[in-house]
Amino acid sequence: MTNPVYAVGDLHGRVDEFERALTLIEQDGGPDAEIVFLGDYVDRGPDSRGVLDRLIAGRDAGRRWVTLLGNHDRMFSWFLEDVPRHDPHLLVGYHWLHDRLGGVETLRSYDVVFEQQTRLEDLHAMARGAVPLSHRMFLQGLVPMHQTPEIAFVHAGIRPGIPLGEQRENDLVWIRKVFHSHPGPHPKLIVHGHTPVDRATHYGHRVNLDSGAGYGRTAGVAVFEGRNCWQLTDKGRVALLP
Repeated sequence: MTNPVYAVGDLHGRVDEFERALTLIEQDGGPDAEIVFLGDYVDRGPDSRGVLDRLIAGRDAGRRWVTLLGNHDRMFSWFLEDVPRHDPHLLVGYHWLHDRLGGVETLRSYDVVFEQQTRLEDLHAMARGAVPLSHRMFLQGLVPMHQTPEIAFVHAGIRPGIPLGEQRENDLVWIRKVFHSHPGPHPKLIVHGHTPVDRATHYGHRVNLDSGAGYGRTAGVAVFEGRNCWQLTDKGRVALLP
């Protein structure tokens, strides 16, 4: 019998959705379940700090949790480096503190607030003083991929035609169109988040669990046994089929 592996889609600062997902998983698989969190723990929602606190506490307690790297986690981590680093994948004119990306909400969860005329170097110093070192180290330790014999868990997707072991981090945390439009099979079932959909969706060769927690909706929660997949709901398992 294949041991179940649970996965949780993008949380985006939603402690309430973290707690709901954990409750559903513990009801199905107990407190020692293996859980893969698909990244994007921060930005947009009200309590990014609280989500990271809970993930770090679970790791420190020895929980069987895998925490993947999302593009928003990487942007936050890069902002906290000695010199803030800008993600070149962003569109011209965008940056982590842009209204659409959610960095302002993340800093607010650490009680860092600022006015429009604040200089970046001053805000950077405020953030470095407010974000605990444990959070910075946690962000730096996030992994871009987790594999089982039949599934590859990533944040955004993979570049089709490239072996899993040769994928670039930038694709794993950012890719969309090329991955979504690929009609053929992948080396394994790809389980990902990153692109919000109305509900957790199985496309046959990939499963998207980003159901929009960053926009006020619920986070996708699923359980996998081999390639078989179920969504977890308040009423238990519901088959997630292509």
